[in-house]
Amino acid sequence: MGALETWQESSPKLREAYESLNEGRTPEAFDLDTRRLAAPMPRAPQWLDASAFHSHGDLMEKAFGTPPIEGKREIPLMYQGASDDFLGPRDDMPLPSEADGIDFEAEVGVIVDFVPMASPAAMVAEHIKLVVLLNDASLRVLAAREVKTGFGFLQSKTATSFAPVAVTVDELGDAWREHRVHLPVNVQWNGCEFGHPDASEMGFGFHDLVAHGARTRNLKAGTIVGSGTISNQDYRVVGSACIAERRGIETIDHGKPTTEYMRFGDSVRIEMFDRDGRSVFGAIDQRIVAARRP
Repeated sequence: MGALETWQESSPKLREAYESLNEGRTPEAFDLDTRRLAAPMPRAPQWLDASAFHSHGDLMEKAFGTPPIEGKREIPLMYQGASDDFLGPRDDMPLPSEADGIDFEAEVGVIVDFVPMASPAAMVAEHIKLVVLLNDASLRVLAAREVKTGFGFLQSKTATSFAPVAVTVDELGDAWREHRVHLPVNVQWNGCEFGHPDASEMGFGFHDLVAHGARTRNLKAGTIVGSGTISNQDYRVVGSACIAERRGIETIDHGKPTTEYMRFGDSVRIEMFDRDGRSVFGAIDQRIVAARRP
């Protein structure tokens, strides 16, 4: 957090430490086991999550017969989530009940330094400092009721999990274009491939999402902005990044969903590889477990 709050001063020092490690000039260096890391930021001043993949929203509307949201192609959809209790990449996810409709959601996100209120999209790109991979899990049964209230998500959104490494934009090379990550996400459920949609098909770039979040408020350094569930137009070929989308496809094809939501003991693995097959952020690999009762 301190580095993000003082990025102009801290960034050169971080760059020097990075280069020193890569060149073998750091005597106290050791092999890093990313499986032992916590989330890159165990908490944040704010967590904003969008629904930036139009294919996902269009599919859900078609599957459940809901009317299109007015202006969704011009104004991003976004909610404010809890930012005080993030989970690490290997942490179990404790939840109270299987009946709540447990679902994973593979997303990418960005972390910004201070963004002044009302900053236009053309100006906020320079404030995007880090990129992350995350599992913004949902409890779909609870979400169905909360959406109807008009007050947004609360109980239906669990603690968000993060891959162990946040990377600077330049580390993505040409995979970072148009303020989007042009790489597929690999999702496995209980060791079986579930989907590999590409994160590039965002209907809004991250500069648009950050500007939307900052329209009526300052975004403090360390604010995280998520893309929403990664989804592609050819979802029948590449698969999905959440169970709800697969259930939507089944509803369209067969009149009802057949894939059930997660059970206690189930695991999900989420990882993104670059063009050379190297893991960019490390993997989220976690189990769903029953929460202990107080």
